[in-house]
Amino acid sequence: MNTLKFAVAAIFAASLSTPALAQDEAAFQLPEQCTAGSAMDHAGHGGMHGGGRETGMMRMEGMDMAGMTDFQRQNMEKMAVTMPAMMDGMMQGDPDVAFACAMIAHHQGAIDMARIQLEHGKDPWIRALSEQIIEAQVREIADMTQWLADNAR
Repeated sequence: MNTLKFAVAAIFAASLSTPALAQDEAAFQLPEQCTAGSAMDHAGHGGMHGGGRETGMMRMEGMDMAGMTDFQRQNMEKMAVTMPAMMDGMMQGDPDVAFACAMIAHHQGAIDMARIQLEHGKDPWIRALSEQIIEAQVREIADMTQWLADNAR
């Protein structure tokens, strides 16, 4: 039994090092304006890149992934990518850029959750809400990404 738990934990840890799928086939990545030159990088602390994933792994390390349902495991795997990205985004030196970067990751998390709900959920009202969330968040991510391209230095 311990061997099975170890194997599941190892597979889960390996999955954290690969980007989650955003838009189904494309790997989720923050726009380049969100990953270059964060305040932590400039302060010589090495930023949170990678460190956020380690923090996420530590929080999920004690969880029984084998005991989770498919939708619970899928949500946790997606969150292990978007939560550290949100924290990385907040480390930008400009508050407007930090907000846009963090919100892009936050919105991607909402999209991921809504897609998983549509895959597994049954309630018609929640399914309709999930579809609305996906539509709105995709549009807002596009708007914030364009704002970053036009305004972030």
